[in-house]
Amino acid sequence: MNRRMAGWLAGAAVACAGLLSGVDARAAEFRSIAAPAVLYDAPSLLAKKLFVAPRGMPVEVVSVVNQWVKVKDQAGDIAWVERADLSAQRTVVARANAVVRSAAQDGAEVVFQAERGVVLELAEPAPAPGWVRVRHRDGGNGYVRAAEVWGL
Repeated sequence: MNRRMAGWLAGAAVACAGLLSGVDARAAEFRSIAAPAVLYDAPSLLAKKLFVAPRGMPVEVVSVVNQWVKVKDQAGDIAWVERADLSAQRTVVARANAVVRSAAQDGAEVVFQAERGVVLELAEPAPAPGWVRVRHRDGGNGYVRAAEVWGL
């Protein structure tokens, strides 16, 4: 093999490695359902209707095809939803009983507990790593460990 061919192969290998690592390293994109929305098994209004997602349900964006978005829910189920049915407002859902505290630290006062499946509005990342600030629709707000919620 000549030097030019060896250089080309080495460059191609580096490019492929970069592409593969980029796929694994991409940050997940999350959205929430804007209003109750039908989720389908394919990107078409003629596709099979799977279920109606409630307002505020967080979903992970898998891919986008025109006005359709392929999403994954907390259970790992994949479905399609119309792009117009998604909101940029971020929400998270409690994985189990999530403890919401007055400050981003374990010893802080408990503000409330969110039972498994409760949707919380994501207010902002907390000042301490591993915590996020959330707000309940009834008005309570505080900090929860990121590991206790899904949708980040």
